[in-house]
Amino acid sequence: MVAAVERILVLGAGFGGLELASGLSEALGGDVNVILIDKSDSFVFGYSKLDVMFGRTTADAVRLPYSAFVKPRVRLLRETVLAIDPEARRVTTDRSVHEGDVLVVALGADYDFDGTPGLAEHGSEFYSVAGAEHLAAVLPGFTCGRVVIGVCGAPYKCPPAPSEAALLLHDYLTVRGVRENCEITIATPFQTPIPPSPATSEALLVAFEERGIAFERGHRVASLEAGRAVLDDGRVLPFDLFLGVPKHRAPDVVLASGLAEDGYIPVSSQTLSTRFPGVYALGDVATAGVPKAGVFSEAAARVVAKTLLAILHGAEPPPPFDGRASCYIEFGAGRVARVDIDFLSGPTKHGAYHAPTPELVAEKVRFGSSHRERWFSGIPVPA
Repeated sequence: MVAAVERILVLGAGFGGLELASGLSEALGGDVNVILIDKSDSFVFGYSKLDVMFGRTTADAVRLPYSAFVKPRVRLLRETVLAIDPEARRVTTDRSVHEGDVLVVALGADYDFDGTPGLAEHGSEFYSVAGAEHLAAVLPGFTCGRVVIGVCGAPYKCPPAPSEAALLLHDYLTVRGVRENCEITIATPFQTPIPPSPATSEALLVAFEERGIAFERGHRVASLEAGRAVLDDGRVLPFDLFLGVPKHRAPDVVLASGLAEDGYIPVSSQTLSTRFPGVYALGDVATAGVPKAGVFSEAAARVVAKTLLAILHGAEPPPPFDGRASCYIEFGAGRVARVDIDFLSGPTKHGAYHAPTPELVAEKVRFGSSHRERWFSGIPVPA
């Protein structure tokens, strides 16, 4: 570890970067500064993309501007990272060169649209804001035919999202009176919807069966042709509308930095440290033994913040990252369930399922509002 810490560089203002910067801001002394760098001008909760896709809201309404992220001893810079030197803890952007005593990489995962031949030409995706906006314009005109919700590769962000998309699509088509004219199929490389939680998976499979949603398990979508999704075993799923989960990969700047191995940055699952002294990685860009989801990034960020504060204060290191987090799952018809996932604290991975209740609907709302208030205090809270 570095001898002294005066400047901390954080790359990426997603769940992990925002929580790390917030936690450090609350506890740092006046001699330590945090520079948070992101190429975007705003943050969007992942679950909001489904709301955009189904016309519940607009993309502009769910964007939280980084200008409202105002924290003592933190500078948030809108810059694009062009190069990372992990040995020197030096970062080159399109505007400047930054050096830090500590470097934390939280740049997330990019979507590899070219990684699935034919996806861009013959399909749509709902994992980006632009993709959700596109589908918000397409879905009102869809009145009959076959819909395939296809996962093009694993791991991918927010594992429940394909299931949520199918259940919400069922509702959307039912309200419009065209559901009986449509078929919905999910294709996924997993054997169950939520592998760590058999109870959650069973509840989703029952919901699929009740709604006539087909679940094609154990195979990813390898390529698309006009009206045809080709699975990795060569079988074909015909479609009139394809809603894809694109392949994920680390950003090019990470792959070129020497940090990555096998596509992502390997880290200690306990401390999130990399093999480079004073360099940490968390969230979707890292291989930490947990799913790629914002809540796990946030939990990892808390561990890194506590670790850095312990170093600054000469204190004992905090407890290791336990890989615990909770995910909310939309079951349709305004119903919300929750799964509490534990990947690292015990001998096996497991997830506890909480069936949909009105209380969980309210809890999910509080989840969004509390994070908004914590990270974006400069935005008035809606009445």
